[in-house]
Amino acid sequence: MSKHEHHNMEYNSAKSELILPEYGRNVQLLINHAKTIEDKEMRQAFIEKIITLMHQMNPQNRTIEDYREKLWGHVYHIAEYDLDVTPYNDIIPQKEDAFKKPDRVPYPHNDTKKRHYGHNVQTLIEKALSMEEGPKREAFVNVIGSYMKLAYKTWNKEHYISDEIIKNDLATLSGGKLFVQDGTFLDSLGSGGSGRDRDRDSRDSKRRSSNSRDNRRGGRDNKRNNGKSRHKRK
Repeated sequence: MSKHEHHNMEYNSAKSELILPEYGRNVQLLINHAKTIEDKEMRQAFIEKIITLMHQMNPQNRTIEDYREKLWGHVYHIAEYDLDVTPYNDIIPQKEDAFKKPDRVPYPHNDTKKRHYGHNVQTLIEKALSMEEGPKREAFVNVIGSYMKLAYKTWNKEHYISDEIIKNDLATLSGGKLFVQDGTFLDSLGSGGSGRDRDRDSRDSKRRSSNSRDNRRGGRDNKRNNGKSRHKRK
């Protein structure tokens, strides 16, 4: 072969643009060839073989239920929707289907007030508002207040937050409908009671401790007295 001999080379930049590059140029050429087949049955069989080939090229998608429908849509897309064949489900893909945008997902419009407490607090408040008035609702409102204080301290560790601020914020977020009971200490709710309960428990504990000491002291005195009594009898 002479070094001056020229070869007919076709560069990719000179070829037609790939419509769906993931299938490669050969699949696109096969589909374009199918469009030139005049016999409808032969054209149908040829396209179905191309579908099988495309399926084999992407075996990881075999578990997708609608994958066959997706492949037929890709064939029509590559053929620029100029293809006279019948898909397996008799539904011919349309050009507008390829550019159809999914339905818009509504974005939740949460109240922007007091966002530092988080969305869960607003959800709890709405639940409390739906409850009947009574002790159960009052206890639930107290728990919400405790949770709000915990949430605030979690994200604002360097700032002190008082119970009164939390109570006022709860009233604001609930539209003036929910209030923490007077005398409730929000920090103590996590341990199972109000501030008054905590004080009462503390007093009871001290009383029990004092009674226990008195009982032990009394027991020792009784033993001592009994010992003296036996000694005198002897």
